[in-house]
Amino acid sequence: MRRREAIVAAPLLLGAGLAAAEERASAAGSPGTAKVLHYAFLAAETGFDPSRINDLYSRVVTGHMFEAPYRFDYLARPVKVVPHTAAAMPEIADEFRTWTIRIQPGIYFVDDLAFKGKPRELVAADYVYSWKRFFDPANPSPTYSNFNEEGALGVNALREEAIKTKRPFDYDREVEGVRALDRYTLQFKLGSPRPRFLYTVVDSGLFGAVAREVVEFYPDAIAEHPVGTGAFRLTEWRRSSRLVLERNPNYRELRYDGEPAADDAEGQALLRQFKGRRLPMIDRVEISIIEESQPRWLSFLNGQFDLLSVPLEFANQAVPGGRLAPYLAKRGVRMDRYANPDRTYYYFNMEDPIVGGMTPDKVALRRAISLGTDVGQEIRGVRRGQAIAAQSVIAPGGFGYDPNYRSENSEYDVARAKALLDMYGYVDRDGDGWRELPDGRPLVIEYASTPDALLRQFDELWKKNMDAIGIRIRIKLAQWPEQLKAARAGQLMVWQLGGTNATPDVQDTLQNLYGPAAGGQNLSRFKDGRFDELYRRLQSLPDGPERLAVLQEALKILTAYMPQKYNVHRIVTYLMQPWLLGYRAPFYGNQFWQYVDIDESKRPVRK
Repeated sequence: MRRREAIVAAPLLLGAGLAAAEERASAAGSPGTAKVLHYAFLAAETGFDPSRINDLYSRVVTGHMFEAPYRFDYLARPVKVVPHTAAAMPEIADEFRTWTIRIQPGIYFVDDLAFKGKPRELVAADYVYSWKRFFDPANPSPTYSNFNEEGALGVNALREEAIKTKRPFDYDREVEGVRALDRYTLQFKLGSPRPRFLYTVVDSGLFGAVAREVVEFYPDAIAEHPVGTGAFRLTEWRRSSRLVLERNPNYRELRYDGEPAADDAEGQALLRQFKGRRLPMIDRVEISIIEESQPRWLSFLNGQFDLLSVPLEFANQAVPGGRLAPYLAKRGVRMDRYANPDRTYYYFNMEDPIVGGMTPDKVALRRAISLGTDVGQEIRGVRRGQAIAAQSVIAPGGFGYDPNYRSENSEYDVARAKALLDMYGYVDRDGDGWRELPDGRPLVIEYASTPDALLRQFDELWKKNMDAIGIRIRIKLAQWPEQLKAARAGQLMVWQLGGTNATPDVQDTLQNLYGPAAGGQNLSRFKDGRFDELYRRLQSLPDGPERLAVLQEALKILTAYMPQKYNVHRIVTYLMQPWLLGYRAPFYGNQFWQYVDIDESKRPVRK
């Protein structure tokens, strides 16, 4: 790992926070002991400005520092949305076009120099400002298209005016689409029905309230100075290396509660154990960035990490046959295992002169690459059986997911792949064993990857697959943040990614292929008029047979043109040390720090 400069968010005083933690611990009967959660990310964060991020790891952190009006109930299965900073569920009118949200009084931001020594209460105008930040052209947001597609009236006009006049975005101009009716009342007016708009205002990682004073106080460094109303605050940041967050000492009084299903034994047990406890129950979170699997695994075995997503290389040692290994069970380690609501995929840059384009020869190339990709071997080999083949972009548990659905996406057929390539002129003209383009130029697929031991196994397998059909690939290595930056700029040809759903609905996932989102969420830059029309219809329709039929037509378009090749849905196994209490993997939202406890008396003494 590369070590970089440590950044401490002013004016957060680490020593003062520790003193407060020790005081709480002493009151609980454990003098001088702060409860600390230790675990690791397997890829680096990119920053902590909610409007400028979209990677999973940054959003995990921002989701604990900032707060949206709503959240997912930590215990509910199936998932349920409940108020967070809102006082109640929203008032909905005009066929899902008007959403009115009452914000709780008495919620305060973390103390910061930007507030000039005065307590700063959260108000409805903070959400108005935060929403508008996604539209400011001076603030390039990868999720601008997400918020624009919700159709809040008048907001995008402010953006277009700023672009046209080259003047600063007018945050002070009131628009009908998002406004504060009074100090604590937030209202959205949308141009079209949005039955699932609630899922947009449930994401604290993105739509957590940001204070205008903070942005203006740190204009060029806002990503390094996250100041929210959440349960935790950033106290140390060594880029791509280490993160430390402390309990927010001014956090409002929230008590552990939830609504697990009556037949959910685990959820009911957690509710009995923790109901009424003040949140958060821990004092600090320490996160290491460790890209290589072996040191993460060994650190967990040595008791240095409290929580671990089992690396694929060690799945057979940790969960042979899907069951917790006896030697781990004897140590009191617990397991949480489920099919993740995600998909892994290769995206093709549709603007690239080699793999992009909608002409029959380009479509044939992408489909041949898909047919030549042995997903079954990936699952049996590199993934150690910890995945199921993906048939489409829809993740398990999401709207429209059908475990019995099958498509060409999952087929492995070398003969058909070769026949497609031959038919469209991708043949070996010079006898060197590699195919050329139809015009005779070399056919070389440049495939982006990161320098990681596990990813090298995926790279080697895919190269073996492409060798078998006569396609030469060249691997382009760089660290994750650099590859993401290049992807957004349209500079990568092919890249393998994993996407995890933020909500149970499919709409956000489909935006990764929506034409107007090209260069933002839509890294593949796929543009198809019919697909875009279906995407917009899906937004307005309520869940039901009609919406499902539209979704199925959209899936047929994606299979036909193959802008993305879907590989697997991952089976995720989390291991928990015996001293980590209350952990339950959140399906959506990625928020769990405030709901877990640490029994420090059971933790082995660190040397």
